[in-house]
Amino acid sequence: MSGRVWLYGFVALTAAYLVLPIMAVVPAAFSAQSFIKLPPEAWSLRWWTAFAADASWRRTLVTSLQVAALTTVVAAVAGTAAALGIDRCGPRLKLLFGALFLGPVVTPVIVIAVALYAMARAAGLVGTLTALVLAHTMLALPYVVLNVGVSLGGLDRRLLQAAAGLGAGPWRIFRTVTLPLIAPGVIGGAVFAFVTSFDEVVLSIFLSGPTVKTLPVRIWEEIRVEYTPLVAVAATIMLTLALLAALVSRLMTRRAAA
Repeated sequence: MSGRVWLYGFVALTAAYLVLPIMAVVPAAFSAQSFIKLPPEAWSLRWWTAFAADASWRRTLVTSLQVAALTTVVAAVAGTAAALGIDRCGPRLKLLFGALFLGPVVTPVIVIAVALYAMARAAGLVGTLTALVLAHTMLALPYVVLNVGVSLGGLDRRLLQAAAGLGAGPWRIFRTVTLPLIAPGVIGGAVFAFVTSFDEVVLSIFLSGPTVKTLPVRIWEEIRVEYTPLVAVAATIMLTLALLAALVSRLMTRRAAA
């Protein structure tokens, strides 16, 4: 009995260590003071009003959502196609391509940022939405490939053979059999892609411009000048959207698996 209590206590402490520092930003967003102090001495929606009234903050939020949405679509389509291609390779090629697609995950982000900045600058893409989407897609693709690859690993191949035996072509088999069965993996990968893009800051600092700037970059610039609850408001919005994305993913995955 005492061993179980110790185990539960350890789990609770570990969960608190992981969650509490993240959740601490939420009460700071409702502070009436001019600086962040935990817990706030007075509560107010003052900084939420200031965020809504500031066109530059609204513009960066919209830009972040645009980049994340486009990255999700591109990464989901390209990552699913790549996972299907890797699945059809032999063991050695599957190992090789799997390692190549994991490259952006294990490579330091700053190295990728420097390389992409050089390429984007040569192509005249620095400070454009296109550069941000392409860069974020590079980081998001591995998560889609991994998720779809896991779903393909559990796919019952006899269903594909049965569909082919009934006269269905490759595209019809993919659309009516393969895609519905691997939908949980595609959805999970798409949500990872959205969150990865929406949260990304290092690549965005290198590739953003005066008119095209994401919310994390705006937060980074703000805290270099002053540390007001306005930053906590932006962080709370990002946290809420990430939680909503996870919730939507959970619901869609359960529906697809039903």
